[in-house]
Amino acid sequence: MKMHETFIKPMHPEGRKFVAIFAGIALLLFLVWEPLGWIGAGLTVWCYYFFRDPERVTPQRPGLIVSPADGIVSLIEPAVPPAELGLPDTPLTRVSVFMSVFNCHVNRAPVAGRVIKVAYRPGKFLNASLDKASADNERNGIVFGMEDGHVLPVVQIAGLVARRIVCFTAEGQALGRGARFGLIRFGSRLDVYLPQGVAPLVRVGQTMIAGETVIAETGE
Repeated sequence: MKMHETFIKPMHPEGRKFVAIFAGIALLLFLVWEPLGWIGAGLTVWCYYFFRDPERVTPQRPGLIVSPADGIVSLIEPAVPPAELGLPDTPLTRVSVFMSVFNCHVNRAPVAGRVIKVAYRPGKFLNASLDKASADNERNGIVFGMEDGHVLPVVQIAGLVARRIVCFTAEGQALGRGARFGLIRFGSRLDVYLPQGVAPLVRVGQTMIAGETVIAETGE
């Protein structure tokens, strides 16, 4: 990898208009007062960095479940998947990955398979690191049908700053493990509900890399 590629990453198209807005405001601030302009320039760089979309090397061994998001594992606990997903009300192990405003926010498919269901539900914008955010916040749920027959629900949850969940996939679409399926703007969280009997291979506080970090394995 060349030196400049370490710091300059591709930007997701969703971020182009936001970077343009930040850059325009920075130019106006330069006209008002130069120190303000430099602050605006710094925020423009941050905005670009927020929407970065680096390539990832996804492990392809059958049965692996990888993290759908960059961030920190904030919770691991039993929980029933959201009702709108139409799944049994049996508690499953939920692994929550919290994304701060400094993480890459492009979400990636944790498994290879077909999208069985996509269900959006409006809600509040509580701090995404809180447990009750899973129940109260705006969310978008996706159910993946895995190649080995397991079903894997993944839920995008808006956060305190986030105001827009973006989902690129639709019901019936086949995705490879690590494929991009959505993003959430400006701080948020993803919940992964592991199949019954599957134990997590990560711990609370561990750093996740979307499309690369293995969070569980079905063993099949």
